[in-house]
Amino acid sequence: MVADPVFLDTSLIVAASVNFHPGYPAAVSYLTDLVKEETPLCISPQVCREFMTALTRKPIGGKTFTVPEALDALGTWHKTSILLEENGTTIQEWLRLVEKHDVRGKQVHDCNIVAVMLANGVRRLGTRNAPDFARFENEVSVEPILS
Repeated sequence: MVADPVFLDTSLIVAASVNFHPGYPAAVSYLTDLVKEETPLCISPQVCREFMTALTRKPIGGKTFTVPEALDALGTWHKTSILLEENGTTIQEWLRLVEKHDVRGKQVHDCNIVAVMLANGVRRLGTRNAPDFARFENEVSVEPILS
């Protein structure tokens, strides 16, 4: 039996993509377990953009990725993950969540992740930033990956 799908937050896939990232061992261990369970892995266009930003903006463990290196790493996630759509249903979920949870500032981005998940029927979220999603505990199941 295939496990319920898991949405992969940017923080998780960045850590799992950079072997000298302090969160690398925990991220890879978590993902290895998901793969063994045949868990569908999900990402969104937002996560793709954030991933590219993180890898090319500043050094991670002393390394700044070139655009080709970052695109190659992103390509791995495209091959192994389901790219969830952002559409009108996503916007309706996002608006509902923003109002319900009084979402402001940078938290709007995390709210969008939850909206994409809900619009696509995904209820599990793998993240290294669990506190950012605490307000959504009644909507999704947050699976914290601790370094």
